[in-house]
Amino acid sequence: MKAAVIEKPGTIVVKEVADPQVSDHDVLIRVMASGICGTDIHIFKGEYLGTYPVIPGHEFSGVVEKVGPKVHRIKVGDRVAVEPNIACDNCSACLNNRQNFCENWNGVGVTLPGGFAELAMAPEKAVFPIGDLAFESGAFVEPLSCVLHGVQRAGFSLGDRVLIIGAGPIGILLSKTIQLQGSAEITQIDKNQSRLELAKKSGAARTETSFDALKMYDYDVVVDATGVPPLMEKTLSYVRSGGKVLLFGVPPQGAKINLDAFTIFSHGLTILSSYTSVRNSIQAVRLLSSGRIDVKPLVSHVLPLKDFQKGIELIQKGTEGTLKVLIDPRI
Repeated sequence: MKAAVIEKPGTIVVKEVADPQVSDHDVLIRVMASGICGTDIHIFKGEYLGTYPVIPGHEFSGVVEKVGPKVHRIKVGDRVAVEPNIACDNCSACLNNRQNFCENWNGVGVTLPGGFAELAMAPEKAVFPIGDLAFESGAFVEPLSCVLHGVQRAGFSLGDRVLIIGAGPIGILLSKTIQLQGSAEITQIDKNQSRLELAKKSGAARTETSFDALKMYDYDVVVDATGVPPLMEKTLSYVRSGGKVLLFGVPPQGAKINLDAFTIFSHGLTILSSYTSVRNSIQAVRLLSSGRIDVKPLVSHVLPLKDFQKGIELIQKGTEGTLKVLIDPRI
């Protein structure tokens, strides 16, 4: 099969590799849509967990082509999406329902071959049927599941006034999900005007391109959706006393942020982070299938596998109109 391989940080090659070999509990999937995520870019740049060489891609959907002899829930021909976090289910973290912190964790597209290939494999426990949901939407099951975990973890309240820093695909998904929690008003800030236009259409009451336009210490919850350390630091300046900060965006590994300790203490702030998800995929499939969360407007590009590196470059440049870039190996 053809696959995009990150051979080492900074080096991507699209080449022929051996087809995955299906074991007892495995599901082999013909990939129909695979989304490029900020995490993939961190792996490409050597800024995140990962082993090399690796076939990246952890946001993907497709059709089941083959199953192992001990697979019972999933069958050939099923249209599916993948939960890429593979927990051992037997360590202290897993036994305490913290599978996202599994001591023996593996990740499809991170430490295991992923979805930027014609075929990808995952254990049955990580595969979820998507029914007649479009494959492009099915590729959002993983990022939406992470958003759902973060939103549940932060515990938004009815009537909250929320500031979201960043209006990329994750920022928009956060906005849509927080609205379902009953927020009164969402303000979204980004330097990219076309993203702010979509943020407005997606339910943000107010959009701004500059922090200077915002009132300080004014929001019940401030969410960083960028993972950019200087922007993460700004969260403390805009959350009200007694409020919450959710650091959701993925920063580069080893990055440092400076947060004023006395402000955290004297304002009685709650600061939370959110790491991947904990079995939120069924929730994500239901919300996407019901139409409560529509991700079709988030797809800006669909590229062939050979243009994987071009897709990364589009995201890194952050040009107007670039949102979620999908790879379709069939093209």
